[in-house]
Amino acid sequence: MAEVGGAQVKSIFIYPVKSCRGISVSEATLSSTVIKAPGMDVLKVPLVEPSEVANGVSVWEWSGSALDEGDEASRWFSKYLGKPSRLVRFNEVSESRPTDPNYAPGYKIKFNDVYPFLLISQKSLDTLNEQLKEPVSINRFRPNILVDGSEPFCEDLWKDIKIGENTFHSTELCYRCKVPTINQETAEAGSEPSETLMKFRSDKILKTNKKPQGRIYFGQNLVCVDSLAQEKRKTIKVGDPVYVIKMVSSYIDVSV
Repeated sequence: MAEVGGAQVKSIFIYPVKSCRGISVSEATLSSTVIKAPGMDVLKVPLVEPSEVANGVSVWEWSGSALDEGDEASRWFSKYLGKPSRLVRFNEVSESRPTDPNYAPGYKIKFNDVYPFLLISQKSLDTLNEQLKEPVSINRFRPNILVDGSEPFCEDLWKDIKIGENTFHSTELCYRCKVPTINQETAEAGSEPSETLMKFRSDKILKTNKKPQGRIYFGQNLVCVDSLAQEKRKTIKVGDPVYVIKMVSSYIDVSV
């Protein structure tokens, strides 16, 4: 196991509400129950789980029931979004949503798209921004863990890493949808950074041993190995060193 050239955790982000603004925290165990939006009163969501059940909740291929956060939250989101909305919480008692068994058998997620964690390096973002007319913020890519001090895109080749007391296993590179093209401050959409990423981060360029599908990749998806063990939950902190336990030598061996 080797430290990655002084690499360490620069920032940690959590996303209490799917697709809403991320929150920067000093430790991964922190959470927020306050939601804000321009022109809206602050909405406070209790930590205590609600008792009302909402059926017919779906995320991609999964569907099931969830816990409804109540009418106040519903009115808040319905007013702001301009359409009938309900805020729901994943029901850990009655529901289970497994990750892709081909890449991470035995792991579970809640309302995440595919995997629990997304890691990106600052140098990878810097390399991208050097090629853009207008630099973009890391919030375009919505990572959970931002590391600094490593070489650009070296996270692509990491298979097993340790951050603080936590061991993570990489699953597959993060295939990017249109979200990175949306300015997270103004909600305005454009063609960048996807247009530039296609020039050097497409599957055609990275995975020469596979038939291209016109996809672009930025970031490494992770699962926490320690989460399978019934141990006391650990934390990740800003400043924690990053150690590589195992890595592959080329993109031929990288999962996408």
